[in-house]
Amino acid sequence: MKYPNITPGVFLERPNRFIARVQVHGAAETVHVKNTGRCKELLVPGAEVWLTAPDSTGRKTKYDLVAVRKGSGMLFNIDSQAPNAAVKEWLMPQGFDEIIPEYTFGDSRVDFYMRKGDARYLLEVKGCTLEIGGVGYFPDAPTERGVKHLHELIKAKKEGYHAALAFVIQTEGVYEVRPNLQTHPAFGAALAAAESAGVQILHLPCAVTPDRLEIRSDLRLP
Repeated sequence: MKYPNITPGVFLERPNRFIARVQVHGAAETVHVKNTGRCKELLVPGAEVWLTAPDSTGRKTKYDLVAVRKGSGMLFNIDSQAPNAAVKEWLMPQGFDEIIPEYTFGDSRVDFYMRKGDARYLLEVKGCTLEIGGVGYFPDAPTERGVKHLHELIKAKKEGYHAALAFVIQTEGVYEVRPNLQTHPAFGAALAAAESAGVQILHLPCAVTPDRLEIRSDLRLP
């Protein structure tokens, strides 16, 4: 997926999880942060960031903060909506008869329902922005919703769906995502249970530029 416009800036501070103060064109600007995770190792004062201006009506801020360069030099897309957009592009050439986003299953909304002939698929997407020593970790903050989604995928597998969880790695040079047991051990336990139940776990590396997130993987759903 590609943003139609992009503006560089310098991160100043994050007063709360929804907004940040960024220096843009020499002036301090309040911007929307499109990620409610902690991102504390990324959003540090002085970090290079990139913003997009959606130009939609009724906004309180002109810009959305969508990318940041880590101190190590790695560029991260931190837009929590970008992984789903990238996955939809990745799914399109895979020959599905139907691709339905935001599909209601049980008590949850699963990111994608797909159908190929009589085969039914459910796919949940998680964006990974936490990197430690060249390995991705998820989540960077506790996610009861993520645990619930894994239990729904286990249920779907038992009901005959092909069920999968995709980790979209929002930086380059990282090819594996592990559960962040220190932050949320319950997610790690649910992930292990899902794998044991036959839920497919996908690790999807990406090409990342300030204005683009694109999955670069030969993996395909069966």
